[in-house]
Amino acid sequence: MGLVLTMQLRPSMVDYGVESQLPAIVGIAIVREIGPVITALIFAGKIGSSIGAELGSMKVTEQIDAMEVSGTNPFKYLVVTRVLAATFMLPVLGMLSDAISLYGAYLGVNIRGITSFNLFWAQVFDNLSFSDVIPAFVKSYFFGFAVGIIGCYKGYNSSKGTEGVGRSANSAVVVSSVMIFVIDLLAVQVTDLLGLN
Repeated sequence: MGLVLTMQLRPSMVDYGVESQLPAIVGIAIVREIGPVITALIFAGKIGSSIGAELGSMKVTEQIDAMEVSGTNPFKYLVVTRVLAATFMLPVLGMLSDAISLYGAYLGVNIRGITSFNLFWAQVFDNLSFSDVIPAFVKSYFFGFAVGIIGCYKGYNSSKGTEGVGRSANSAVVVSSVMIFVIDLLAVQVTDLLGLN
């Protein structure tokens, strides 16, 4: 995404004579919005569907019922662990994707020009502040929680055999993706009200 964004922005910025600000603008865009949201959507597609399908198949094959009969709390072992894992791992993946995307932006800047590695990173980090990084990091936790809880809910309430498992996985991805955009909208409103923009 960093490479594509850089190549798309370059012509417009050249027209306005602000090509030197390209690393700063791309860095802010990636860290604030593109990195967390795109990572969360990919996470929802992979992990949300996996959780929905796994718990759905356990529900259909009555493994969850067997856990309840044996006196084990399936909610604690199956749902809580998955929700916590999704909540705490998405911010880590977000930071990794930001780093990869910024490196892609560095490559994009150097396709049609020459910018040293140190200069590029200096321009990116000189223009980033904690008010850019912290809200993006915090909303990643909410994205992860939403993906985990929705995937678990859809899988835990699956029915109608293998067809229901497929529907659970599919609806987990769709609902998680919509919730990511809703949470992002709310996060932008909150950071705007708090004056963090």
